[in-house]
Amino acid sequence: MKRFVPFLLAILALAAPGMGRAETGSWIKSGPVEARLVASVQGVGDLAKIPLGLEVRLEPGWKTYWRTPGDAGFAPRLDWSESRNLKATELIYPAPHRFTVLGFETAGYDAEVLFPIAATAAEPGKPLDLALKAELLVCSTICVPEMVALSLSIPEGPATPGPSANDIARAQSLVPGDGRASGLTVTAVRGQGAVLEVEVTAREPMVAPDVFVETDPPVTFAAPKSQFLDGDRRAILRMDATDPTPGLDLAGRAMTLTVVDGSRSVEAPATAAAGLGGGAGAAPAGLLAMLGVALLGGLILNLMPCVLPVLSLKLLSIVQHGGRAPAAVRAGFLASAAGILTSFLILAGALVAVKAAGGAVGWGIQFQQPLFLVFMVVLVTLFATNLWGLFELPLPRAVADRLGGPEGQGLGGQFATGAFATLLATPCSAPFLGTAVGFALSRGALEVFAIFAALGVGLALPYLLIAAFPSAARLLPRPGRWMVALRRVLGGALALTALWLLSVLVVQVGEVPALAVAVLMGGLVAALWLGRRLAETARWAGAALAGLLALVAFAVPAVFGPSAGAAPVAESTAARWTVFDEAAIREQVAAGRTVFVDVTADWCITCQANKKLVLNRGTVAQRLEDAGTVTAMRADWTRPDETIARYLARHGRYGIPFNIVYGPGAPEGIALPELLTEGAVLDALDRASGKIKS
Repeated sequence: MKRFVPFLLAILALAAPGMGRAETGSWIKSGPVEARLVASVQGVGDLAKIPLGLEVRLEPGWKTYWRTPGDAGFAPRLDWSESRNLKATELIYPAPHRFTVLGFETAGYDAEVLFPIAATAAEPGKPLDLALKAELLVCSTICVPEMVALSLSIPEGPATPGPSANDIARAQSLVPGDGRASGLTVTAVRGQGAVLEVEVTAREPMVAPDVFVETDPPVTFAAPKSQFLDGDRRAILRMDATDPTPGLDLAGRAMTLTVVDGSRSVEAPATAAAGLGGGAGAAPAGLLAMLGVALLGGLILNLMPCVLPVLSLKLLSIVQHGGRAPAAVRAGFLASAAGILTSFLILAGALVAVKAAGGAVGWGIQFQQPLFLVFMVVLVTLFATNLWGLFELPLPRAVADRLGGPEGQGLGGQFATGAFATLLATPCSAPFLGTAVGFALSRGALEVFAIFAALGVGLALPYLLIAAFPSAARLLPRPGRWMVALRRVLGGALALTALWLLSVLVVQVGEVPALAVAVLMGGLVAALWLGRRLAETARWAGAALAGLLALVAFAVPAVFGPSAGAAPVAESTAARWTVFDEAAIREQVAAGRTVFVDVTADWCITCQANKKLVLNRGTVAQRLEDAGTVTAMRADWTRPDETIARYLARHGRYGIPFNIVYGPGAPEGIALPELLTEGAVLDALDRASGKIKS
């Protein structure tokens, strides 16, 4: 019987409340938080300092705080007084995240965090019995201080690594250092009044750098506005104090700066020099360069798949101008260019207003709204029926003469064609366009209007070129009977566009409401067709019925509401894709896996082209199906999703598609271009996995 006594005592020890294995404590839950103590070693050995960890998990929507919490909150409060053989401890903080709520700026952690702890034993080599009372403030819509009582015993014996050693080592790697490992360097700090300017350089391009400032007395700053230079390897971060004291001047103020860019971070002491100027001097050059990028992006947008239906309208417009006087050609194309430019400026104004109100902004996000989709379906259907000759919009002769020509061919119609081109272009992201839009939306109203004006000029450039050389229109065939057949074909192209918009509406509101809109559009076409064939008085009845059906279509989203189901993934290969989970990316990379993230939407035609031409075929599809080494995550932005919007903003992106690859060789991620190629994806997968060096 005596032989079983040690065995029974061991079982009882493991079963005792609050006790765990030598290197791992038990999880203790209190409200929305649970925590435990862990150790890197299975025995104390002869270590002067024993590496420990305080591991914290939070329920979704909750957060806890960094050592300098910001406008509200407090850092973890630890009481080790009941421990035995413990001389001192040092709690070490990983790099924090920024949380902005109702204008309050705080710093901390959500989901989960592991705080490294360096423990010093009173008598090295003797067992260490740890007892910790940890008070953590956790906040969601409310804030609650939670107390957890944790314990951990580390016996005598060799300090061999335990199961938690890798976890603690990863947590230590997330602690801001001197920059040698991360490649980040704070090169200049300037202050003037309540404005602070921090200049940072990096070995690898930066994505979404942030700065946390600690100074005495404390000053809280809003999120920085970033200017990127030297291929995104230099950034000037300008911040405003959120609630400055009267007469505050940051010049000469000593402070500690923590710069965070993804998984990279650096901590540096600094004293702010007097005056600003790095940002002011760099802004014009950076803005001018980005205006050129925006101009090129707008021009390339003419060639993207989502603008192909618009190209049909351009073709018809050019043909209709065949043989006309150069002055008429010039006026018509300038009117179309004006429609494009005006639409871009209106879009810029709307984005500035939404951004000022604290809403999510981005390129093409209006396609997340069912009412806008219905509007586009009705508009495209009307354009198609107009091309089919089912209706005209007669204007009074005096108005038609002022607009510059016969009904439907005046400057008003050309202006509307330009505006229509802009509307259909917005769900598409051309090369350079994402960079330009991201630059604009991360800055102020002036930059937004300037960049969007350049995008509009780029999209309108073909119109402007023909307006500059109107004699080129003489080379086009003259209008004739063949145009009737052409109008029918082009109307069919727009009808296909309407069907695509209805397929997006299915995701937003469900199949039944989308089918109802489709039936109403069919009724609209039938009403116009019947009205065309009947007497003059009946035509107005047909037009009135068509208008009534259009109004009923606008009411469908409000009646049915959004669909309860999640947006489906239409690809047959959808089984290999997992739902986007930003917190899981770090875990997958730490486990040695490569993570491919695809931010997409059903309304983004460029996204669909990337899937069909690259992601769902050939070697790329085979690599993504390798579940043993690659995790493929899909973030579906078809519907509004604040998590995805914040993720894009942190990477300086405000439009899709957006693809990025993480891995042991690239923990901060390798961003891919908007238009994917097989070579670019495979190269990023190899670099991220560590097979080849960047």
